[in-house]
Amino acid sequence: MRRIGLLGGMSWESSAEYYRFVNEAVRDRHGGLHSADLVMRSVDFVEVEALQRSGRWDEAGALLAREAQGLVAAGAELLVLCTNTMHKVADAIVAAVDVPFVHIADTTADAVRAAGLERIGLLATGYTMEQDFYVGRLRDRHGLDVRVPDEADRRIVHDVIYEELCVGVVDDGSREEYRRIMSALADGGAHGILLGCTEIDLLVGPEDSPVPVFDTTRLHAERAVDLALA
Repeated sequence: MRRIGLLGGMSWESSAEYYRFVNEAVRDRHGGLHSADLVMRSVDFVEVEALQRSGRWDEAGALLAREAQGLVAAGAELLVLCTNTMHKVADAIVAAVDVPFVHIADTTADAVRAAGLERIGLLATGYTMEQDFYVGRLRDRHGLDVRVPDEADRRIVHDVIYEELCVGVVDDGSREEYRRIMSALADGGAHGILLGCTEIDLLVGPEDSPVPVFDTTRLHAERAVDLALA
């Protein structure tokens, strides 16, 4: 088993899910008392969020590249960045290390394609829904037609992530709003929904959507285990 490096803390709420999913996957495949060989670095999200908000993405990339190097120095043989949004700086991380980087968009696209789907709705932070680093990769590398909510609903999705889910708040009213937005995406032609922020699976799941749901957190964690055990 190769050692997995988890670069998390963005937010720690979803990083805890990564830790659980990775260990569950190893246990389920090997049985008994098996668990994952991994190292985790959890950064202080307040610093990263300030860089996001002020558009200082190069600084954020340099910060996470240094942290990735620390994981490799600790023995990580493949890297998992435990956040969708910060894949905006994935190239900086990849350039800084010499171990495989498990890209969450590629992992998710493979799952969508395996399900025979092409037109997909996306729920994520405003950065991920509105900038091209994620939607563009799904479109250009994988041929997916990605639909996002309208501007008002994008704001709702984003605010629930930062103001509630990242601080451990799971609100029934927000769940109903997400259900409404997922239904609107399906009505607009989406054949599936990407939970494209690693905290969203804390709020909604397959039972909340009229079309298939792709949980990027779980898919990403399981792909890391696939590679670690290969």
